[in-house]
Formats: sequence, C-alpha cells, structure tokens
Amino acid sequence: MGERGWLLERERETAAQAAVGEERARIARELHDIVSHNVSVMIVQTAAAREVLTSMPETAAGALAEVEKAGRTTMTELRHLLGLLAPDAAGTDADDDLTPQPTLRSLGPLVDRIAFAGLPVEVRVSGAARPLPTGVDVTAYRIVQEALTNALKHGAGGKAEVTIRYAERALRVEVLTTGPSVLTGDAVPRGGGAEDSGAGRGLLGLRQRVAVYGGELDARRRLGGGFRVRARIPVYGA
Repeated sequence: MGERGWLLERERETAAQAAVGEERARIARELHDIVSHNVSVMIVQTAAAREVLTSMPETAAGALAEVEKAGRTTMTELRHLLGLLAPDAAGTDADDDLTPQPTLRSLGPLVDRIAFAGLPVEVRVSGAARPLPTGVDVTAYRIVQEALTNALKHGAGGKAEVTIRYAERALRVEVLTTGPSVLTGDAVPRGGGAEDSGAGRGLLGLRQRVAVYGGELDARRRLGGGFRVRARIPVYGA
C-alpha cells in the first residue's frame, strides 16, 4: 500500500510539473507576441523620426506619436496578461480598463501601425465571415501579427498581402511578403536565417498555438523573394 501511494504521489508531481511547463511556454508565447511586435514598431518609428527631426518636424512628430501609442498598447496588454496571472484578492483584474485579447476584428489598427511604419499591407477576406472560437480568433490574429512584424524588422521595403479565408470547416490564414529573391543571389535580410529554419521563438510559438487546435502552419522563404506564412486551423461547429 505504501509503494502504491508513493507511485501515485510521483504521478501527481510529474503531472504538476508538466502543467507548470506548459503554462510557462504559454506565457512566453504571449510575452513574445506582445513585446516583439510593439517594440519593433517603436524602433522603426524612432529611427524614422530621428532622420527627419530637423528637416520634416511634422513627420517626425507623427512618428513619435506612433511610438507613444505603441508604448501604451504594450503596457495595456502586459497589464492584461499580468492581471490574468495574478488577479487581486477579489478575483478580478486590478485594472478595469484592460482590453481583451486581440482578434481578427483588430486587424485594422494592426495593419495601420505596420503601414505607417513603412510596410504597405493589403488585406483580403474570402468566404462568409462568422464568429470563431476565441482561441482560434486570437491565434489567427497572432499569425498575422508575427508575420508582419518579421517583415517589418527583416525586410528591405516591399509590401505584404494578408488573406483570411473562411472555409466550411476551417479558417485559413496566409501572409505573403516581398523581398530579395533567393534565385538572384540578393543578400538575405538580417535575421533571415531564423526565419528560414522556422526555429525562431515567434514561429515556434505560432506552430504550438496552431497545433493546440489540430491545425498546421507552414513558414518559408519564397523563391521569387520574400516570405510566406500559411496556416489552416480546423473550426468545428462554426
């Protein structure tokens, strides 16, 4: 009886450790998605403002306003995440103004921020748009966010195309970006190696997010130049 109790205790400890590991990985993905995107936008906008600070003060002021907005967005999303991790004694968030997790309905502001930072984005939606499970909706948004952020950080100009397709039993998300061609011998943008291998924390986190819902994500450089991120997430009963 004592040995059986010991084995049960070991199983409970193992399960608890696995749960802690999964939660840590989830938190790491959330922090990456929040911080990486907004800080990248802030860096690009700050650099742009510095270049035109004296020659085009109004443009510089606009860029700095976007930096402030990105900073405020980062703080709001971080407070939201921390509120979920450590609610107050009453079991509620400390900040009543915390915004919910971003979904596909939030693509407009995201695209505006990316475009203002220098990467034009075209969005296409096909199929009949319908309510999605919250987790799927958030995951789709994060896919677009990560792909556009990578293009903004590592790309040399170019543009991006985002396609959201509502299929019968799945949601399909594709982000195409332009850039140097691997066929012409053009230099690979900074950080391209991590994107090519798919080993970057952002892409790894996206694959894990998509896998939770039984979906698949493929990310690779395009032969004609640029990068492609494509995902299919099953949606049942929607």
